[in-house]
Amino acid sequence: MAKKDRQQMEIVERGDIFFLYRPRVGETDPESLSDVQRFFVVLRPEHAKKVRLLVVGRKRLPDAHEHERNWGFVGAIAGSAAALEKDLREETYDTKTRGRQRLPAARPAGEGRYLVALLNGQLHLSYALELPERPSEVQRAFKIAPQASFALSVKNPEKPSPPGLGLGQDQEPDYPDRLQREFRGRRFAREDIKLLDVQGAEFILVGARTDPEKAYNIDLDVEKEDERHSEMLRELKMAKSRHPIEPLFSGEWA
Repeated sequence: MAKKDRQQMEIVERGDIFFLYRPRVGETDPESLSDVQRFFVVLRPEHAKKVRLLVVGRKRLPDAHEHERNWGFVGAIAGSAAALEKDLREETYDTKTRGRQRLPAARPAGEGRYLVALLNGQLHLSYALELPERPSEVQRAFKIAPQASFALSVKNPEKPSPPGLGLGQDQEPDYPDRLQREFRGRRFAREDIKLLDVQGAEFILVGARTDPEKAYNIDLDVEKEDERHSEMLRELKMAKSRHPIEPLFSGEWA
């Protein structure tokens, strides 16, 4: 990246990033994306009172090398990472036609550090993995690379979504006037990360870089982690009795 671009980059947020997936209803032994119901990204900003649970479309990250784009939305906002864990536990419910159904608990698939930077008027979300130490089949399936960066844009709920995409009207975000004005009538806003602090906020991630630390001359502050020091297990209160943790450390399906 040119020196001029570096001077125009402003880091607006840093924190911990966690990747998780939830198998489909009744699936006890997932082995591929076809066995997965949803893929989640948790952003836990430093010194902030809000933690975001993002639901990413296509059940994986976009390929940064291929500059793919994926749609997603904010599934939940909580005051702490631990408060999100309750929504990620196993659930059981009864149906008239199929009887009792079991929705498996979410599994941790990766943890690391992230930062959001404003570069020439466009937000970029960059991350670097800390766990697993050696990414394997699970991380490859979800396109969780050792490092990656994505251009991040937030959709204006007052503008229509492309056919086949977007949340229903009853699920769309209800922005306060001060945040809605950030869109300035545009279909997407690209400058304010606070637009992701509202449940239902829709966004698009576009693959940008596979080596953000080198490309943007930034330090993602990664540290060597293990099971005893995992921020994900500690902050999300993910007990091994409730959430299989093998994907986080071995990269194997569970």
